[in-house]
Amino acid sequence: MTPLTDAGVVDAWSKNSDPWIAAVRGREIASRALVTDAAILETVRARAPRTGVDLGCGEGWLVRALAGVEMVGVDAIPGLVDAARGAGGGEFRVMSYEQIAAGELQGAFDIAICNFSLIGNEAVSGLFKAAPIYLRPGGALVVQTVHPFASCGDAPYADGWREGSWAGFNSDFADAPPWYFRTMAGWMALFTENGLRLAEVREPVPPDTGKPVSLILVGELPG
Repeated sequence: MTPLTDAGVVDAWSKNSDPWIAAVRGREIASRALVTDAAILETVRARAPRTGVDLGCGEGWLVRALAGVEMVGVDAIPGLVDAARGAGGGEFRVMSYEQIAAGELQGAFDIAICNFSLIGNEAVSGLFKAAPIYLRPGGALVVQTVHPFASCGDAPYADGWREGSWAGFNSDFADAPPWYFRTMAGWMALFTENGLRLAEVREPVPPDTGKPVSLILVGELPG
């Protein structure tokens, strides 16, 4: 079993970078095709940023989709960054959340985006604390994650590590990454406790179920 740690998350994603690239580029993930891709793009574009950083950019689809915004994409997985660079559309760097927390991502971006990329614990907390380093005053941190009400399952509704699963994905995937479940209150606390004003909450709903599949939170760094 993959260890329920931030290091376990990175290790599992390193092993699954190739099938993930194929799944994203092949539009194999139904919830993304139906609602969540469009939802994050709409949220970001509504703020009309000139510069931005995609934290946990994966194979770079979001950077490419935000044509017209001067974007940088960072990810801890070299295979994903290599694929992003190959497709172009922006600048891509290999960088861990720990490096970002240590101040290695310099800049004053209008917007920072975490699109289903915050699945750890301590590394995520460090990323939030470092927001004043990579955001300009008045800039925004935009997070899209699985909706805690939809993803809780039969486990207690409490923050904590959970085992991962590739259910619904093809057999090319193995060793699913663990993830740190956060309640609605847990997510909101990450913003408020790190000096970010929670400016917007969205709950994207697909047309087929009428129930939210994701949660989008926008936090602003005071100007």
